[in-house]
Amino acid sequence: MRAVHSRTTLTQQEEHLFRVLSSERFLKMEGLGNEVAHFIYDYDPAWALDVAQAKKRIKTKLDTDLGIEVLEINLYDLCVALLKERNVWDRVLAAEPTMDKPDFLKMLQNMLDPQIHLAPAIKARIEAESFQILFLTGIGEVFPFIRSHTVLNNLQTVVSDKPMLMFFPGRYEVSATQGSSLVLFGQLKDDSFYRAKRILDQEA
Repeated sequence: MRAVHSRTTLTQQEEHLFRVLSSERFLKMEGLGNEVAHFIYDYDPAWALDVAQAKKRIKTKLDTDLGIEVLEINLYDLCVALLKERNVWDRVLAAEPTMDKPDFLKMLQNMLDPQIHLAPAIKARIEAESFQILFLTGIGEVFPFIRSHTVLNNLQTVVSDKPMLMFFPGRYEVSATQGSSLVLFGQLKDDSFYRAKRILDQEA
């Protein structure tokens, strides 16, 4: 059973997220200098189900109370859709139990290359939708065949005129001297990434 103080912390984080996401400063992407308006919400992976519910409440409240539309792109759902569109989904399912894990991983990485496949698909999706904020989710579900930092690197030019928030199950360690890194599930350190800002450090 989760400790009471954890729930309190999550409640406080949910309130903070809503305040920041609904602020004019955030929506107008002010105070960023030359940086892209990409933000990361890093959270304890044990909170995954609670965070999913909090995310739904935030989206509903933004839309219902303030008319701020959020577009959510779940990377896992997007990957499945892309494989189905290319008629290789059944092949992937059939291959998984028969291939060695490293070979299967390499095959998926080639099929779902962030630069060649994911970024263009995300670009097409956002160009077809009307929204003010982009939520990027499903990060844990697509590991290890898609790494968080490669997605972020490839979205810097694709998502540049709207603020984007990535929901990240782990830690985003921000360091001015050593560069920042994403630690998935609190254990798996991704390559350095420094362009995104930690949403919990932002002022509303």
